[in-house]
Amino acid sequence: MDTPENSATVAKLLRSQPAQIVEPKGLLYVQQREFAVTTPKDGSVSILGSDDATTCHIVVLRHTGSGATCLTHCDGSDTEAEVSLIMSSVKSFSTTTGCGRLEVHLVGGFNDDRQLSQKLTNQLLRAFDLQPEEVHLVTFCVTELNDREEQDIHFPIIYGIAVNVKTAEIFPATFPDKGPDEDLRSAHVLTGAPLTNIYDAKTEQLRIGPYFWGPFPHVDFWLEQDDAQILQNLSTSPLAEPPHFVSHIRSTLTFLKEHPFPSRSLFPDRKPRIYKKNEEGLWEQVCSDKI
Repeated sequence: MDTPENSATVAKLLRSQPAQIVEPKGLLYVQQREFAVTTPKDGSVSILGSDDATTCHIVVLRHTGSGATCLTHCDGSDTEAEVSLIMSSVKSFSTTTGCGRLEVHLVGGFNDDRQLSQKLTNQLLRAFDLQPEEVHLVTFCVTELNDREEQDIHFPIIYGIAVNVKTAEIFPATFPDKGPDEDLRSAHVLTGAPLTNIYDAKTEQLRIGPYFWGPFPHVDFWLEQDDAQILQNLSTSPLAEPPHFVSHIRSTLTFLKEHPFPSRSLFPDRKPRIYKKNEEGLWEQVCSDKI
C-alpha cells in the first residue's frame, strides 16, 4: 500500500475541525459491522457516515475514477475478510472506468489500555497491503494520531466521520438520527453478526435483514445491572465511551429480550425490511411486494 508523506498533515487538518452535526436528509448511517457503497450518481444518498467509534476504526474506500465510495465501521472481528469485501464492492462499480485509483481513509481509535486500537490499525494496514491492487493511503488518523489525554485518561479526538459521495469531502461528524431500525441493527451486531452490506445503490434501497438469532444469553441479568457494570463489561474502552453508550446498550438488550426469535416476530416471511428515501430525503419503509 502506498503511504503518502502528507497523510499525517491530512490527519492534523481533520483533527482540527469541529464535528459537524449531520441531519438525516440525504444521509445513510452505517452502524458497527455494516458497510455501504454508492456513487455520485445516487439520487437518494449524498452522505455516508458513522460514529461512536472508540477502539473501532471507520474506513472510507473510494475509486477516484468512478467516484464509487464505501464506508464501513470495523471492530477487528474479521479484518482481512472485511477489507476483501469492501474492495470487491467498490471495484464492482469501477469496472468500466479505466482511469483513477483506489484511495483509503482510516480514522478512529486511540491509545487505549488494552491496545485494541493499535491492533486494529495494524490489521487494517496489513489487509490493504495484501490486496493485489495498489491502494493509496490518503488519510491516516488512527490510534496515537487520534488520541487526546485528559487527567491521565486517554480519549479519541474524532469519534465519527462522514463522507460526501458527490464531492469526496471527509469531515468529523455526529448524527442525531442513526436509523432506521437502530435497535434491530445493533442487536444483529451484539449477537455476533459478520460484516453486512446494507445498501443497494442500483435500486437506491436500504435493506435490513432478514436477521436470525436465538435468545440472548443472560439478557435479564444484564438488564438488571447498573450503568457502571454495563460500561465495565460490555465496552472495549469504558472510560472513553460517549455519554449515550449505556442507554444505547440497554435499548439493544431490551430489543433482544422482546425478540428472542426474530424469524417469528420480525422476519416471518424471510424478507428484508426495505427503505427508500422520500421526497424530503428521509427513509421510508416500502412493502416487499411492491419491489
